[in-house]
Amino acid sequence: MADFNSSFDMPSASLSENAESAELQRLIAVEQQKAQFQAQVHNFTDVCWDKCMEKPSSKLDSRTETCLVSCVERFIDTTLAITNRFTQMVQKGAH
Repeated sequence: MADFNSSFDMPSASLSENAESAELQRLIAVEQQKAQFQAQVHNFTDVCWDKCMEKPSSKLDSRTETCLVSCVERFIDTTLAITNRFTQMVQKGAH
């Protein structure tokens, strides 16, 4: 009878471990996405700052502000276009 009980305990333990593993993988994926987002923000901050800031001061003039906004928008648009293209390539490869 001990064998009967242990054979039923193992699948439920295995299911629990699988659920925990799936949840852990999901959490890791979320944290990786956050890290990628922060890296992107850091990257376009560096690029746009170098491109638009001639001399740092206590206030942004309208020209510098316009340059920064345009730079960030272009950077985001380009990143989205590249991401969408890779997604399309992956989806085509999966079929």
